[in-house]
Amino acid sequence: MGLFAGLVLAGVGTFWWQGRAQVEQNAPPPPEPEEAAPLPEELPEGDPGDMIGPAPPEASELTREERRFFRYDRNRDREITRNEMLSTRSDAFRKLDVDGNNLLTFEEWVVTTSDRFAEADTNGNGKLTPAEFATTAPKRKPKKPSCKC
Repeated sequence: MGLFAGLVLAGVGTFWWQGRAQVEQNAPPPPEPEEAAPLPEELPEGDPGDMIGPAPPEASELTREERRFFRYDRNRDREITRNEMLSTRSDAFRKLDVDGNNLLTFEEWVVTTSDRFAEADTNGNGKLTPAEFATTAPKRKPKKPSCKC
């Protein structure tokens, strides 16, 4: 019975494969590549300062907190989900091993990070807005004055 089933499956597979090959043989030819747009024959010779047109947009400098926020916000929807927060916390994981014995379990780390996320999520919707995320910023140490020798 098994031999018969194997032969039937092999026969069906052969006919199916041949049917695909016929479809591919009768497929339309691939589209021809489009020609590149021709370059303008002459470039303007005037001073760019004389040209009239809209000014280019000015690049805005992100604040330190915005850069920190976007390191976590992987999909740039201006909200940090729990998974986004946990995915970038490997360095913090290493810092949680207080006794230095490298025996910190992942569950212990997740509990600490989840608690920190829950504390920052003041409205309890499971997402951090930029204002909520700002509360998780690490405390900055004051800079030591550099020597001006």
